[in-house]
Amino acid sequence: MGKWLWGGAAVVAMIGGASMFWEPLAAESAPPPPSKSYDVEIVRDGFGVPHINGKTDADAAYGLAFAHSEDDFSTIEEVVSMTRGRYGAIAGQDGAKVDFVFHLLGVRDTVERRYEEIPADVRAVLDAYAAGLNHYAEKHPEEVRLSNLFPVNGKDIVAGFVLRAPFFYGLDNYISTLVEGKPPPNESAAAMTPIGRDPEMNGSNAWAVAPSRMADGKTWLVSNSHQPLEGQVAWYEAVVHSGEGLDMAGALFPGSPFVLLGHNRHLGWTNTVNRPDLVDIYKLVVNEAGDQYRYDGKWLPLQEERVWLPVKFGWFTVPIPQTIYRSVHGPVIKNDQGAFAIRYAGIDNVKAVEQYYRNTKATNWEEWTKSMSTGGITGTNFIYADKTGRIAYVYNALFPDRKPGFDYTKILPGDSSAPVWKGPVPFDRFPKVVSPVSGFVQNANNTPYLAAGRGSEIDPKTQSPYLGIELGMTNRGLMGTGLMMNDTSITPEELLAIKMDTRYAKSSWVKLWMDSLLAVDAKGDAKLVEAQKLLREWDWSSDGKGRADAIAERLIRHAARANWRNDPLPNPRETLQKTVEEFGERFGRLDPALGDIQRLRRGKVDLPMLGGTDTLRATTMWDGEQADGKMRVRHGDSFIMLVRWNKAGQVVSESIQPYGAATNRPDSPHYTDQMKLYVAGKFKPVHFDWADAAKNAKRRYRP
Repeated sequence: MGKWLWGGAAVVAMIGGASMFWEPLAAESAPPPPSKSYDVEIVRDGFGVPHINGKTDADAAYGLAFAHSEDDFSTIEEVVSMTRGRYGAIAGQDGAKVDFVFHLLGVRDTVERRYEEIPADVRAVLDAYAAGLNHYAEKHPEEVRLSNLFPVNGKDIVAGFVLRAPFFYGLDNYISTLVEGKPPPNESAAAMTPIGRDPEMNGSNAWAVAPSRMADGKTWLVSNSHQPLEGQVAWYEAVVHSGEGLDMAGALFPGSPFVLLGHNRHLGWTNTVNRPDLVDIYKLVVNEAGDQYRYDGKWLPLQEERVWLPVKFGWFTVPIPQTIYRSVHGPVIKNDQGAFAIRYAGIDNVKAVEQYYRNTKATNWEEWTKSMSTGGITGTNFIYADKTGRIAYVYNALFPDRKPGFDYTKILPGDSSAPVWKGPVPFDRFPKVVSPVSGFVQNANNTPYLAAGRGSEIDPKTQSPYLGIELGMTNRGLMGTGLMMNDTSITPEELLAIKMDTRYAKSSWVKLWMDSLLAVDAKGDAKLVEAQKLLREWDWSSDGKGRADAIAERLIRHAARANWRNDPLPNPRETLQKTVEEFGERFGRLDPALGDIQRLRRGKVDLPMLGGTDTLRATTMWDGEQADGKMRVRHGDSFIMLVRWNKAGQVVSESIQPYGAATNRPDSPHYTDQMKLYVAGKFKPVHFDWADAAKNAKRRYRP
């Protein structure tokens, strides 16, 4: 969102030292949750993973907050600062862009208006989680960077969900392009959003396999999320129990009071990013003064609010003024082309916290689908499995209930209520595959019309065009389905090999991209000729065994974002030339081994990392700014979990993280202790039962 925010920043910065004291004094404090004593115990296993056991669900949430803070209070504090519109006071200009979005979406207004609609038992969990954060902050005041930020309460926790949820389906694309005066949505996204860098590259793989397809006769669920390896949406692993029936193992993001994906005793689920059209843009007809807009024949006042964004500059924080506009449609952005209102899935909705919580407590398909009918989780596919052998794929989103007669892919007239939808479609209209005859479901951020193989797919003709379902295909989707279809009796070892596959399909978008690179006229340029020769020899795998793996992977990475966004692919000659020059400068050769240049690095640990941008073994994004010129993987395979139920309904699971449980504690042995297992494609056991966790405890304590 580049230039739009900072035109006056230099002038305001002259306020200088006087502004050092403005931000904490201007920040409004919040009342703490009701005072209560919590009964909870924490066990740390051999990898430092917290196992939390509370008398009640609220007790467990309190313990989860404290345990997570022990491992990553810094990131949790950043998330909390976002829920107060104060992230700029920590992260400077990039943080202030998030604060602008916080105000633009009216996050706090939604929470204040809707909070009491959240059921009391859910609010008790939210307050308990907030109390756990407060307890940690009180015990460790030296770690608190923003004064007057704590205590927090349940409303702050809900605000985090309200702010971040729309960005998982791409709201940032619309906001950033409208602010810049460009046509949405196929323009570059903001550099920083409430869900971190490169939100459009977030992905995932997932499989659920029925006993009929598995050689061991078990029901399997494979969770393989692709997220940033660090930051506000990096996964944190935990196991939680309570005397009220909460038994959940899996992963969550900083700021969540419950596990967001994983399994309980009876069932499990995982998520992959989907991309339905969940945003509509309306061009308003405004009066000459710009303070009114026409709507159904009447002139209505354009709501206007002045907000001050805290922006950290060095040692001091200065206030930057911005004006926020709203109409009956939703938030409004003015640019040189006019005034545009945005209406998006999840607008004015706080139900996600209830839905996630009820999911964790579900004991069967009926209870889980009842929870899924809550209408709170704005997007993401769900892949489900349970102890009865049932598997399912749900293309979940809060689809706008659009009326026929308009092209919702284009800018809509803002002077009529006719194209303005009132709410989401019900759960029974979501695309689904339940108990397919193929015996498996999968998704790798591909269209839902390829989910279960021949004879078990969703028929596109049965789905409304107004749902805005994407048709895009990833290489991972093609490989994931094809490999499953080719094996009618899959062993556990074969299933893991599918998940760790590093190949590209020649029926994927990568083939078209490679053909365009090979078609470039090298015009006697020896280095371009050498690069093309390598590409012709490439074995279509990023397993690190071929001479061309590294340069092929670099070229694929240059085009992956455009392919993901359905934009034209880059100019092949320019890309090839740039890559050849880059490899020459960085490595002095065009054929370095992939494992030599693609690294998993943290602290003192530096390991070769194989896999590709759009392969099932995913290394989606690199940090190239390394002292030795090599590439540090920053995004791709993150939390991975293997879950299976035997015929008696007993559950066993394994998991792995890229780094370790102490996500932001460099002095901890658990900062890097999972890295060797992770790069080797191996897993550690999940001590799911409390008795098993206690038996394997390396530390046992109460907060």
